[in-house]
Amino acid sequence: MRILVLGGTGYLGAHIAERLRALPGALVLGGGRAPAAEFPVDLASVHPEELAKTLASAAPDTVINCAGATGGDAVTLAEVNARGPAVLCAALRQAAPAARLVHLGSAAEYGPGVPDVRVTESAAVRPVGPYGATKLAGTVAVASSGLDAVVLRVGNPVGPGAPATGLPGRIAGLLRATGSDPAAVLRLGDLSAYRDFVDVRDVARAVVLAVTASGPLPPVLNISGGQAVQVRELVRGLADKAGFRGRIQENAGGSASVRSAEVSWQCSDITAAEAALGWRPAHTVDDAVAALWRSVGEGDGSP
Repeated sequence: MRILVLGGTGYLGAHIAERLRALPGALVLGGGRAPAAEFPVDLASVHPEELAKTLASAAPDTVINCAGATGGDAVTLAEVNARGPAVLCAALRQAAPAARLVHLGSAAEYGPGVPDVRVTESAAVRPVGPYGATKLAGTVAVASSGLDAVVLRVGNPVGPGAPATGLPGRIAGLLRATGSDPAAVLRLGDLSAYRDFVDVRDVARAVVLAVTASGPLPPVLNISGGQAVQVRELVRGLADKAGFRGRIQENAGGSASVRSAEVSWQCSDITAAEAALGWRPAHTVDDAVAALWRSVGEGDGSP
């Protein structure tokens, strides 16, 4: 099986590519903007005809789209998260119409949740920021493409190698820099929001199951922990793992998340993923936090 991973050097992509390489008979090919990519692809700017030629050369049985932007202005987000999947689908229809497409979406597409309610894939989508809106546009492009495609709508990923562009990785970096000084003060923003965290290793396993599943899959599947965890609890758990002896000060001008966008509650229903893929999270949030801190201590982000 020839599997083309777009964005395989990113946080999610690196874990996914590593897991895919363990599949018997799998040849994992790298595509993206990284200089070492076997198949150079920039979904933000490539023309469908040019991408179709690249895809024909790669001859994939499956394409995993991990490419995406989590920060930047609205134009950048739209180019990568909305235009990119649309161009990819157009090129696949031309060059590899039988290939399966697994696209990574985001729970931010749902927008504000209702406390104590888990959202299903059929729930109304009401993204309130450019990130969620552009990810939703990408999901619509994939789900309506007519291809053998599935969107894995991922919650808040956490685990080994989490980047500083997200809250868990940023907090881990701050804790490492602070050390065990009892006089240290960690000044953060509001940590009262609830998020559905999912271990990045569980996300990678869900992708592998989507790749190997027989027959068509539902257009969208939630891939999350299935429970709402207060951000404050995650931060304190990470501080405990770090042996932090100082004080955490909330609402001190910091930012809880660059993608919070006025969403105080998020929690996804993951029963459809279990039915379609036989997938449930194997790692708890505490497992993910512990693995993140170990990766910070080791000084690398390897899966």
